[in-house]
Amino acid sequence: MHHFYKPLALKIAFGVLGSLLLLQAPVSHAVAEPIPIASFFKESQFHDARLSPDGKNIAMIMKGANDRMVLAVLEVGQLRPEIIANYEDKDVRSFHWINNDRLVYDLTDLQYKDVQRFFGPGLYAVNKDRSKRLRLVTHQYTGARTKVVGNELPWDTHFLDIAHGSASPDIFVTQSAGAGARDLYRLNTMTGNTEVTPRPGKVSRWLIDKNGMPRIAVTTAEEKSVIYYKDPKKDAWRTLATSEWASYDRITPVFFSPEGDLYVRANNGKDLSSLYRFDLEKNQLDAEPVISLKGYDFEGQLIYNQSEKKVLGMRYEMSRPATIWFDESIAAKQKQVDALMPDTFNALHFPSDLKTNIALVYSYSDVAPGSWQLFNFSTGKLVRLGTSKPEIKPEQMAEKEMLSYTARDGMQIPVNLTLPKNSTGKNLPAVVLIHGGPYARGNHWGFNAQVQFLASRGYAVIEPDYRGSLGYGLKHFQAGLKQWGLSMQDDIADAAKWAASKGYVDPKRVCIAGADYGGYASLMGLIKDPDIFRCGIVWAGITDINLLYDTHLIEVSDQFKWFGMPVLIGDQVKDAAQLKATSPLENAGKLTRPLLMAHGKHDNRVPLEHGTKFYKAVKEKNANVEWVEYAEEGHSFYLLKNNIDFWGRVEKFLEQNIGKGQPLAASDASK
Repeated sequence: MHHFYKPLALKIAFGVLGSLLLLQAPVSHAVAEPIPIASFFKESQFHDARLSPDGKNIAMIMKGANDRMVLAVLEVGQLRPEIIANYEDKDVRSFHWINNDRLVYDLTDLQYKDVQRFFGPGLYAVNKDRSKRLRLVTHQYTGARTKVVGNELPWDTHFLDIAHGSASPDIFVTQSAGAGARDLYRLNTMTGNTEVTPRPGKVSRWLIDKNGMPRIAVTTAEEKSVIYYKDPKKDAWRTLATSEWASYDRITPVFFSPEGDLYVRANNGKDLSSLYRFDLEKNQLDAEPVISLKGYDFEGQLIYNQSEKKVLGMRYEMSRPATIWFDESIAAKQKQVDALMPDTFNALHFPSDLKTNIALVYSYSDVAPGSWQLFNFSTGKLVRLGTSKPEIKPEQMAEKEMLSYTARDGMQIPVNLTLPKNSTGKNLPAVVLIHGGPYARGNHWGFNAQVQFLASRGYAVIEPDYRGSLGYGLKHFQAGLKQWGLSMQDDIADAAKWAASKGYVDPKRVCIAGADYGGYASLMGLIKDPDIFRCGIVWAGITDINLLYDTHLIEVSDQFKWFGMPVLIGDQVKDAAQLKATSPLENAGKLTRPLLMAHGKHDNRVPLEHGTKFYKAVKEKNANVEWVEYAEEGHSFYLLKNNIDFWGRVEKFLEQNIGKGQPLAASDASK
């Protein structure tokens, strides 16, 4: 049964433009200090909070001693949390409640995150009173022939799910089995003992049902993707669906309902993906979707309550995130919270025991970083637990609007537009900020430190979700195949033209910027459209397509795994001429505009060679190129000192090349 659903077609349209007055202060007057760079790029002070299943305790990741993130537990009704996991040289990265008394967590090192490339996150379990701590997974990188001492599992073992038993100390973890396959283990967090689940092939993805049983396995073999189902009637795996590995209409398992129904994401012959029920008896999708989102692919999750054994609602994302509740009493509670905080998206998280009448509320918006509060529905009181960036004042930030424009071939391209706070909203200097991936959705309604920093300095920020980006249907994605430097690039140029035609920006004061693929597109924008882009900022940028084929890519998107670079970008033999023509390195001599380049020395996704080769080639004919290399960084910049240095350089570079926007003063919060 799936009585809690009704087929839905949802449409949400939001967005309000903010504005900021661009007036040059008289020379005789003192200019107020702008919001410090550090305020935008500091590590989060508070990272996560979750209620225990019974709702009596809250576990949270917060800033502790030595600027390290610690795991703490607060008893509901008390004021002081008790730290249960803290380390002098590591930070708690993530955690999960296993049951009412026990938690599992892993670690990272935020102060040297990418440099320690062979430091695994490990995995620990501990009771809420700090007792019975056990390390389950080693941090130490181990080769295939290296034996792990004791009961600890190898470093490439990761948490998947809990066992969903009220008092069970067990969890499920997956472990690399080579060639993209992952083994599944049921792990007892009190003893460290494991039980392996026999897999029906080279399983790349597992799905556990709400009774704590492995129920779905997705395998790959000989360019085929197969979804297997563990049939409880025969206690054996059987095939549900088979598709080509690089199919545009793959089925992705999402959720196994309490009633034994499988829900999947699929296109089912349509442009946009939707959520469907998969009939396990007929081995086929239902004819009609459970939910479709107008203009967007389905991206969301079902909200399940263990004690009630039912799905309470669903979270999904369109232009903004949203929640729909199938339970009327909880829908009323959502309205009660939203009435108190109407300007943020408020995600309610309930304990398994709904009678406790409390909820953890995670709130954020385009101008407000994440904050966590505890709400008591009986008293109507909110208790603040923590905020990720307490120095950020939402009233000082610039609002973001999702719009669209028409590309030169008629395709509609989604775009995020952020105008500086208190500006006229007209004739502004601007930065076209290009998302990486490129096969990802770039635009999300939430706080973006880079965007807000640029807007705080008086620049309009334009973020196009050019063709090839995900989230807007197959047509939008497929239109970007083999279009690096071609129609994908034209979409970016057309974004700048659109913003100028609408009067938002001064067409003579537009800069282009981005990292990874965004760095590639920024270089190509300067090479291909120097009349549109007066300067460029590139960090961790791809500078040569052929060099990508010589790099061992890690953490690549599903699209790279499914389709492969020859399909997505181009075949090195068949498309050799095109790859040469659209390679920034091959065309470095044509780049004459000012350029700021930065790269992390330990970047193992886009290796340093991309940056050094291009810098050497471009500076032969272009003296206006600045290069900076960060010895401690990898693909992203994590250390605060390096972010302050880099974005300080960005600020000066923009002032020199497209003029200074009027910055919003740190004290100017009320306007």
